Amino acid sequence: MHYKGYLIDLDGTIYKGKSRIPAGEAFVHELQAREIPYLFVTNNTTRTPETVRDMLATHFNIETPVSTIYTATLATIDYMNDQNLGKKVYVIGEAGLKDAIEEAGYIIDEEAPDYVVIGLDWQVDYEKFAKATLAIQKGAHFIGTNPDLNIPTERGLLPGAGSLIALVEAATRVKPVIIGKPKAIIMDKAIEHLGLEREEVVMVGDNYLTDIRAGIDNGIPTLLVTTGFTKPEEVSTLPIAPTHVVASLAEWDFDA
Repeated sequence: MHYKGYLIDLDGTIYKGKSRIPAGEAFVHELQAREIPYLFVTNNTTRTPETVRDMLATHFNIETPVSTIYTATLATIDYMNDQNLGKKVYVIGEAGLKDAIEEAGYIIDEEAPDYVVIGLDWQVDYEKFAKATLAIQKGAHFIGTNPDLNIPTERGLLPGAGSLIALVEAATRVKPVIIGKPKAIIMDKAIEHLGLEREEVVMVGDNYLTDIRAGIDNGIPTLLVTTGFTKPEEVSTLPIAPTHVVASLAEWDFDA
């Protein structure tokens, strides 16, 4: 299948932690040479698109415009703009999330926000959880940036945004709207940004549970590369098979 656009995961697909994946870099260079539209789609809310762009250029030999980077933060802002419930928000998250939301015209309000947004926050404490819980009980719209329960680090699997969201969900008994992969909101918005039909696009990633389910659950063809989270030996046991599977992005045929 000759795809007109590509949605691409980053960590585990284009690079792995701090290590380069040369085939991932070459894959992006080939997209650029062929002038095929692409969008990096990431659940990471701790980095701004500008930070991601600079990191790709500095460490991973990829020069890409900031417009090609679509984070769960941007998808959250797009969602809030669509909902149009007001401009007051309480955020649990890092500067990458808070700053972007404020730059989009939202005002931080701890007492009576229209939205409570929860993402990964390295400095989260009981008081932040208490404020979020009280605001949701008063009727604030509860948004979780992404469902990742864990994040892989050098120390091992640490609690991710999904774990923080789950605590507030337990405290409020209110189900949040989840934005990031594999949910529909980020994928619908990413497709919108590319300006293509979903069957013309392929979702490329290393994690079956997020990247590939994001495609499967939302009617988008998928390309699983077994360089990261999902291992080659797991492929035969996956409940719904990806459209394509490769051991390395070097195997991908753009013209097939």
